[in-house]
Amino acid sequence: MKGAILDKGEEYYTNMSRVFYAIHNAQKEYNWLITDLELNGGYPEAFHDEYLNNGYIWITGEQLTDIVNGNEYCQWVWAVLSGFSKNITKNEVLQYSLPYADGYSGFWENPITIQHPLADIEIVPWDSSLVLIISKHDEIVNNFIESKPFAIDLEIYNDAVD
Repeated sequence: MKGAILDKGEEYYTNMSRVFYAIHNAQKEYNWLITDLELNGGYPEAFHDEYLNNGYIWITGEQLTDIVNGNEYCQWVWAVLSGFSKNITKNEVLQYSLPYADGYSGFWENPITIQHPLADIEIVPWDSSLVLIISKHDEIVNNFIESKPFAIDLEIYNDAVD
């Protein structure tokens, strides 16, 4: 498990199209549970009813990519985007508590952890001021760090803060 944090050197940390580019569009390989969502500028139409009615969004990586690319100026303030292998169903995912951003200590303690036990990756826009990437697949995080010169390994960050 590996993680990264980006909290400096960018004009916008939570522009998801830039995050997706940095992870080489790995988001397309997963289905996504989006929770704890707050967007500046309103919800994209495709998110509106599902999130307001259920408190989460379940979406394919391809659909998520299309929505993000079609709403590039929508700022992600808060969210937890949990990515799951496509063979895991929404019903299986919903057997567990919904992930949340603020207050989850697993981001800030080593070893870092993903909240949802079935997820392979989490992307966390944090109060518009930073973005976290945590994955069971080191290559995804390494791609992010290589693409973003100010991104650092989250465990190194956590050690420095302690």
